[in-house]
This record gives sequence, structure tokens and C-alpha cells, in this order.
Amino acid sequence: MKLRLAVPEVVVDLGGLPDLSYVEDRGDTVAIGAMTRHHDLATSELLGREVPLLAHAAGTIGDPQVRHRGTIGGSLVHGDPASDLPAVALALDAVLVVRGPAGSREVPATEFFKDFFETAVEPGELLTEIRIAKRGGQGWDFQKFTRRAIDWAIVGVAVAGDAVALVNMGPKPMRASAVEAALAAGASPAEAAEHAAEGTSPPDEHNAGAAYRQHLAKVLVRRALENARTR
Repeated sequence: MKLRLAVPEVVVDLGGLPDLSYVEDRGDTVAIGAMTRHHDLATSELLGREVPLLAHAAGTIGDPQVRHRGTIGGSLVHGDPASDLPAVALALDAVLVVRGPAGSREVPATEFFKDFFETAVEPGELLTEIRIAKRGGQGWDFQKFTRRAIDWAIVGVAVAGDAVALVNMGPKPMRASAVEAALAAGASPAEAAEHAAEGTSPPDEHNAGAAYRQHLAKVLVRRALENARTR
């Protein structure tokens, strides 16, 4: 609405729905309510133990004011390719639960982000829950480069095992499929990182040119992969 991309006739405030704010252990998975705030993700002992990538990334978003007001569901449904948590959800192979008049449906993160600010949530539906499999000691890392600490990332990278997702490298949150393919073929982190720009179409604007972002993606992917292997 701030960007005038949507002009709804009615706005419903979900802030008074405490039932949508939680982090729960569901056996093999961790379930997170869509209204869970970034601060609660960052300080969750359960996430810190079972899904540390998400806890860490949430703690780097914006500033304390943003982290105490912003929610994981809001970030994911907004679908901004420059946001951190969509890339994290992709790297973690999260499953997003969407609910509407026809009932609930589960959408894999890889099918959730459709285009610029466009997701799989249909009119009349709400994102209610995010489900993430426990990582079992899997290596992880999150890297981003910003002009200032509170800014959107010029480029960001989320790594969970050999899954790699990119921030601000195209019109929607995306996996670095060429990097993942190289890792699957036995490439080293440095070798795989050279493929980070393949298949991307980063913005070319005043904050950073497309060529610079592509170079930066290679640097950050290599750094993230190498760090992930030390955890």
C-alpha cells in the first residue's frame, strides 16, 4: 500500500490475533505462526537449537523497532526480493500454510514466490503458519551486504547445507540453482560460488549496478558456503 501497488477498500488489522504468534516443536518440524515477530524468532531457544539460520537472519533485520513490530508472515507475503526472510525460507525448504474460505493448503517455499511482490496467496486467503524441518546439525550461514546496517541488502545469501538462496538478485526471491548443481557435482565452495550470478537478473539502479551485484553474489556465496562448512 505504501508503494501504491495495492489500494484496498478495506484493511483488516491482524495484530489482535495472538493465536497466530508462536514457535512450536512438532516432532520432526518446527511450526511458526505467521504473526510471530522478528524479535521472537531471533530470541527463540527452539529456533536457535533446531533452525539457527532463521533465528540468526531474523536478528539482522532492520533495527530493534522493526524487529519488535515486523512479522515473518508479513515479510513472506510481501514477496520483496530484497527481503531477507524469503531467501531464508527458500534455503530451508519451508512449507507455508495458507488458509481461506475453501480451507487450508500447503505451499512449498519454492512455489510460493511468483513474481515481484506477488505470491501464491490468493484474494481472501491468509498465510497462517510456516513449517520447517529440523536441520539436524546441518551447516548454515547468512550473509548480506548493505550500505547501512538498517538498509535493504544490496545482495544477500542464505545457505542451509547445500541449498543456497539469494537476496535482491532478481524480480523474486530465488534459489541459486547453478551453485547447488555445482555443489552436487562435487565442486568446492569457491568453485561453486563462481556460478552465483547464473540465471539472475539483479536490479541496475543508483544503489548498485547489476554487474556489481553479480560480482558481490559470488563473493558472498563463497563466504557463506565456507562458513557453513565450519558449523
